[in-house]
Amino acid sequence: MKNVLSVILMSVLVLLGCSASFAATNGWDNLAQTPPMGWNSWNTFRLEINEGVVRGMADYFVERGFKDAGYEYIVIDDGWQVDRDAQGNIVVNKDKFPSGIKALADYVHSKGLKFGIYSDDGYKTCGGFPGSLGYEYQDARQYAAWGVDYLKYDWCNTGNQSTPDSYQLMRNALEKAGRPIVFSMCEWGTSKPWQWGKGVGHLWRTTFDIRPCWDCGQRVLSKGVQVENFIGFTKILDLQVGSESYAGPGHWNDPDMLEVGNGKLTADENKAHFSLWCMLAAPLMLGNDIRTATPETLDILLNKEVIAVNQDPLGKQGVKVRDDGDLEVWSKSLHDGSRAVVLFNRSKLEPNMHVLWTEIGYPSHLDATVRDLWNKKDMGSSTGGYAVEVPAHSVVMLKVSPQ
Repeated sequence: MKNVLSVILMSVLVLLGCSASFAATNGWDNLAQTPPMGWNSWNTFRLEINEGVVRGMADYFVERGFKDAGYEYIVIDDGWQVDRDAQGNIVVNKDKFPSGIKALADYVHSKGLKFGIYSDDGYKTCGGFPGSLGYEYQDARQYAAWGVDYLKYDWCNTGNQSTPDSYQLMRNALEKAGRPIVFSMCEWGTSKPWQWGKGVGHLWRTTFDIRPCWDCGQRVLSKGVQVENFIGFTKILDLQVGSESYAGPGHWNDPDMLEVGNGKLTADENKAHFSLWCMLAAPLMLGNDIRTATPETLDILLNKEVIAVNQDPLGKQGVKVRDDGDLEVWSKSLHDGSRAVVLFNRSKLEPNMHVLWTEIGYPSHLDATVRDLWNKKDMGSSTGGYAVEVPAHSVVMLKVSPQ
């Protein structure tokens, strides 16, 4: 009997040690130390997602170099769930996912990738399927058992709920589930989550949904106020100005998923979109069907030098340092003391644009080397600043390094 008790005690101590180890190495504050990178099904597939598509995306991530470039999350958005059983457990749509979510997550993990899923803070999801309201701990335990690594949590059908309290509840449930799960809060910025989201979620949406266009927008009524919903990436970009102090390792402003390769965006507009999301230290969640992407689109999404700006460990969100109407200069501090700089041309002309070193925190007499990140070319040394012609609706993206 004594030996049995000793074994039980030892097992308990081992479990406690494992729990402490999880808290120390994978605790909430240690997740998403750089902006998450991956693919989400919503922008392209909406509710028409299925197991075959998800497995195919995981295969393609490995085969075409997305995994090697740093993309790691494969995330199923709305439409995978269909009901709850008599015990309240969430039920998977077997027509779409015949093998079940656990088998699908295992397949994604077998590729060296991570798996994400979607739910909603209300009674129903935005697509009309069961939400997690009242089932937060039950769902969190189920996600952990399935092997989920990332949860996108929406804000439809929520009634009069308190936004911070509701997200805090699911945050606590995820942490108690015992598996490191990145928490993506998708309440569209209506309650200014950047002001309270640190420590609650690892990223939070700052605006309504993005659309694959330059500057489109649709007027809708929200809480008695006319706002623009379903907006192009330049309008979303404008709404990020001033939010930079709230972002950093483990807590990121999220201007929504990438539309690179979707809609009628030109190659130059796609390049501008991707460059500026990297400057914003935004999560890089692909929203296109990468299996059918053009070579131009793949060249944009797989540019490791541009991605490195997004993933820089200092975790600084870029800032707009000059606004001359259609001509803007953005700067992002990097961990090695250098600066990433984007010269952004919103006009239909091709002007000569410049950046002064004093605008990006350097003295005017500084000699610095300049590298063009899209052309992957060193441009030599420059003193005081740098000037270059920028194509219409496009960018020049530079790395400026003091000598």
